[in-house]
Amino acid sequence: MNRIIIKGGEIYPIISDKFCGDIYVEDGRITGIYARGQEIPDFDGAITYDVSGCCVVPGLIDAHTHLGIFEECTGKIGQDNNETSYPVTPEVRGLDGINPNDIGFTDALRAGVTTVMSGPGSNNAVGGLNIAMKTYGSIIDKMVIKSPAGLKIAFGENPFTIYGERNMAPVTRMGVMSLIRAMFMRTQDYKRLKEKGHIKYRDMGMEHVLLALDGDIPVRAHAHRADDMVSAIRLKDEFNFQLIIEHGTEAHLIKEYLREKNVAVAIGPMLTPRVKMELKNRSYDTAVELARAGVKIAIMTDHPYNSVDQLRIVAILACRQGLPQNIALQAITINPASMLRIDDRVGTLELGKDADIVVLDGPPLDINSHVKIVFVEGKMAFNGDSDL
Repeated sequence: MNRIIIKGGEIYPIISDKFCGDIYVEDGRITGIYARGQEIPDFDGAITYDVSGCCVVPGLIDAHTHLGIFEECTGKIGQDNNETSYPVTPEVRGLDGINPNDIGFTDALRAGVTTVMSGPGSNNAVGGLNIAMKTYGSIIDKMVIKSPAGLKIAFGENPFTIYGERNMAPVTRMGVMSLIRAMFMRTQDYKRLKEKGHIKYRDMGMEHVLLALDGDIPVRAHAHRADDMVSAIRLKDEFNFQLIIEHGTEAHLIKEYLREKNVAVAIGPMLTPRVKMELKNRSYDTAVELARAGVKIAIMTDHPYNSVDQLRIVAILACRQGLPQNIALQAITINPASMLRIDDRVGTLELGKDADIVVLDGPPLDINSHVKIVFVEGKMAFNGDSDL
């Protein structure tokens, strides 16, 4: 058995107030959390890490990246995130394009980011399936937490610019909507025929879309402008799927509508110039206003458009703009875990959860705090302190 004790730190469970205490880990899971002064059982054979004076948080979670599928330092040969042979490609899977040797995985661990969502980009109206995975490991199939974790669709200028330049559909927002709507309608017809026994083959794309229509996975919609988000909600209501908005640059303009429709928003990237029209209203106020309106938010980097190691920095900057610290911490831990439907394993420090644990030398949302040590499923994945 692999047993460790993380002793004496200030623990941020996320679901409750911080306190000083110890965390017990056995075979990759949290088996005990004890506040200072509680009677602590024997834990024979455990390796103890004394982190007194440090802060202990769950592994950070980036709700939206292209880590490993849009590789750094490789040029176009490492850009596997858009299958632009056709604008509707539900059949492709992010899992099949991710290289765990991408340097971004190292950056993630050094910054305390232990889980990310990754997968297809936004050039296609329908991009394919994405995954939730750990950032520690060398075999992608062993790093996966949930695959698929969602069906990617995209609104706005990315798909109609890419294909419009080729004189292909879509060339307008109407064209984007028509392609996505037609895909859902074809899949509904496919399902009816399949249930009646009239389908003798499997259509991989439609099988993937069925996962969303049957409620097994959410639809994750790339949308910056408010009108595109409303269009995504229109489809959600028409086809009855769970919707997550990604990017959400103008989400604050429709915050009451998002709350009414129970749609969560993953916000970002924030540390980029406004290189296209859809980004003109980009502001940290979006996170603040959505949180005040009661909309569930996550903060994301969209790596490599912002580097994955900037996740905590963006949360800190949002706090400076007025986002409460507890909401900011939730936006990089439990909220993305919930949006990815993996909150049974990660996102908080609780009994039975994966022992993805980050130790910092100061408060997690202090710009001067450094990550000292990172555990992923109880294994030391990064050690920035030779004394530990």
